[in-house]
Amino acid sequence: MALYSEKVMDHFRNPRNVGVIEDADGVGEVGNAKCGDIMKMYLKIDGDIISDVKFETFGCGSAIASSSMATELIKGRPVAEALELTNKAVAEALDGLPAYKMHCSVLAEEAIKSALDDYYSRKGTAPEEK
Repeated sequence: MALYSEKVMDHFRNPRNVGVIEDADGVGEVGNAKCGDIMKMYLKIDGDIISDVKFETFGCGSAIASSSMATELIKGRPVAEALELTNKAVAEALDGLPAYKMHCSVLAEEAIKSALDDYYSRKGTAPEEK
């Protein structure tokens, strides 16, 4: 059995949504000191829909693939759905990650939630108030 699924390899080799949104509505950055991975997510939100999402990731192939897949899972979706995204959903969408690489999917979830926290902080509201 291969160490990584075809989807992991595809998102690593051809990551989607890489880059920066200069006028982002929310920006989140998280890192894992143990492995050295750092993820930064940028969100553009129109109404209640994530109209654009970009990421910058410094890390291993699993971290890049997790970032890429996470952006694909939330782009065009309501903010409420992005708030519900779990690392398990990211890993499942990639057809699995090795157990010792699951922290990469956790970072992707945390980066999105950090960007959403920033979005709500800028608006002066909380998700429940929306």
